Formats: sequence, structure tokens, C-alpha cells
Amino acid sequence: MRAPCSYDYAIIRVVPRVEREEFVNVGVIVSCPALDYLAARIELDEARLLAFAPGVDIDLVRENLASIPAICAGTGPIGRLTLRERFHWLVAPRSTMIQTSSVHTGRSDDPSRLLEQLLQKMVRSGAR
Repeated sequence: MRAPCSYDYAIIRVVPRVEREEFVNVGVIVSCPALDYLAARIELDEARLLAFAPGVDIDLVRENLASIPAICAGTGPIGRLTLRERFHWLVAPRSTMIQTSSVHTGRSDDPSRLLEQLLQKMVRSGAR
């Protein structure tokens, strides 16, 4: 077992009407520099989002959300940045339909397991 390392995470949100500041949690980003780890998982519950925001462009939401794990994996121009720079770029405040929560920190010896736990608690909870 590894010693616990510091990590940062943020919840990925869809904010259909930015002016209302209402959102649906749809994923998680976890960064653990000591373990050279940066990953995101998206679990878009389309039925829930459409019930929350009828008429939202699901294809556009899917397309934008798909870029987040790709950037984490090193794809595209942003993917050429260091892991830490990619994480900060992804969690930077925005006033668009795809946003992230504030960054939270903690310690873990298994960031992959942590990512799954955060999905269960923050994204799946109450959604199904």
C-alpha cells in the first residue's frame, strides 16, 4: 500500500441557464501530482438533465463534456501542458454551460478509487 498523497478535485457541472446559477453534477476531475495522476470521469444522466432543463442541446453538452477526459489524457493543444497546468485550466472559473465546483483537497493512496467514490457520492447520489 502506498502512503497517502495530497490530491485536488472538482465536480463537473452542467449549468443550462448560467444566469440562474442552477446546475446538475455530471462528473469529477481528480489531480494527484505526487502520483502523476490526472483523470476525469463523466456520467451524464441525460434524462435528468432534460427534466431539469427541457430543450438543452444534449449533443453540444456531450461534445463539450467529452473534451474534459481527453484533456486529462493529454489530447489536443491543452493536453500538451503539464498535468498541473491542465488541471488548473480545466477548473478555472467560467461563465459557460460547463463549469466546475471550487477545488477541494485531501489525502489518498489511491486516486482512481477516490474518483469512483466521488462519482458515487457527488454525481450518482439522488440521480438514480
